[in-house]
Amino acid sequence: MNEKRIEQVLEIEKQALAVHETARHEAEQIPIQAAKDAQALIEKARAEAEEKARDIVAKAGPKEECDRIMAQAEESARKTTELGMSNFDRAVSFVLNRVIGKE
Repeated sequence: MNEKRIEQVLEIEKQALAVHETARHEAEQIPIQAAKDAQALIEKARAEAEEKARDIVAKAGPKEECDRIMAQAEESARKTTELGMSNFDRAVSFVLNRVIGKE
């Protein structure tokens, strides 16, 4: 009877270790994927802003209007970059909290 209990405990510990390793591996992948996603969003937003700026510049006449539109596009790209980095920082914090057991 004792031997059977010991085997059950060992099996439960083995399963718990497997679950822990799976969770650890997934937790390690979250910041990597978040960084990739954030970079992709940043690049997409920058490309869209540059394309929009080029279109507007091509259609615009006065230089002042071109400068204003270009400044708006650059500001939009900057904000999108900040948002992407903010999401990345939050994702990293989330993963770290999960790994150290705060969540």
